[in-house]
Amino acid sequence: MDLEVKWSPEAAEDLELIAEYIARDSEFYARAVVTEVLSVSRTIREFPLIGRIVPEIGDEHIRERFIYSYRLVYRIETERILVVAVIHGKRLLENISERFEGST
Repeated sequence: MDLEVKWSPEAAEDLELIAEYIARDSEFYARAVVTEVLSVSRTIREFPLIGRIVPEIGDEHIRERFIYSYRLVYRIETERILVVAVIHGKRLLENISERFEGST
């Protein structure tokens, strides 16, 4: 499987806000987190099933990878992988549940 990885506008904004938050204390760590998130997002194109099924949702098409204390949540679709959220591991998914709707 070598699907194209696309980022939803909401997920891109999530990553930007995370970087801004971390940068208040350390520009270095903000760049490190963003670099690692982007690196992991590139690896899912070849191995999308490597991420675990998101337990709160239970849909085999919605998976996640952990990067530091963040969750990169993505939906496997027919012709692409859509990154739908980058959230802190303690944040509730129910606050962003509308992002998971759509065809697979």
